[in-house]
Amino acid sequence: MKIVIIGGSGLIGSRVVERLRRLGHEAVPAAPNTGVNTITGAGLADVLHGAGVVVDVSNSPSFEDTAVMEFFRTSTRNILAAEAAAGVQHHVALSVVGSGRLPYSGYMRAKVAQEQLIESSSIPYSIVHATQFFEFIVRIADAATEGNTVRIPPVLFRPIAADDVASAVTGVALGAPLDGIVEVAGPEQFRFDELVRRVLAARSDPRVVVADPQARYYGALLAKRSLVPGDDARLGKTTIGEWLDRNATARAAAAPQAMSASATSADADVASRSRILQARLP
Repeated sequence: MKIVIIGGSGLIGSRVVERLRRLGHEAVPAAPNTGVNTITGAGLADVLHGAGVVVDVSNSPSFEDTAVMEFFRTSTRNILAAEAAAGVQHHVALSVVGSGRLPYSGYMRAKVAQEQLIESSSIPYSIVHATQFFEFIVRIADAATEGNTVRIPPVLFRPIAADDVASAVTGVALGAPLDGIVEVAGPEQFRFDELVRRVLAARSDPRVVVADPQARYYGALLAKRSLVPGDDARLGKTTIGEWLDRNATARAAAAPQAMSASATSADADVASRSRILQARLP
């Protein structure tokens, strides 16, 4: 079966493409770097020709309120129109657990607008609500940093590994349309600030994490359960401990390569300076 993955070169999309291909499907990544632009519509008709399923895991390049709303509205409208013309039978979209509970967040309002467009279209659909990814925890800490202090709200948090999100999205894409929403989350629940503190400590990051009930998340104040799913959520398998160990191993393996690349660059710079000096000599 031909399945087109919008955003197929990104963190989740590339993993979905890999899984679908291993299962024997024709998984086609669609993104600006493959000649598909969902904002202008360029390349959409061609890439969707013959597709039975479209998976949209794309994201806005800007999180500014107006820009992110325009991205999801325009992109989703263009994708759905192209799907209708191509006879696509299943639209799968990745969204966020708690999007409807955070109206003061411009990003979450944009995701809700995206979901409403999907729900009102003629295309059978499935929407996957995922909790935050392990891979973005450091980025969240960076955005919440003031000096050496990271301010995080002390609310419940149940993040998930990108690999587990991709597995869930792949499973939904290969199933019958839900015409509804399914939630996916990690196997463990934490307090948000405590988990950020643990992740930074595992990276020997000296920043101090402070529990601040007034700290904002994507522009919104959080209640205790704003970011966690309901009791019937599908749970991933990867624990935070396993993910941290895996990433520590990957960083250790990459360190010698980075040092080698740095040394090679330095050697090349010395050689270049030497050639310039020689050329200047009489």
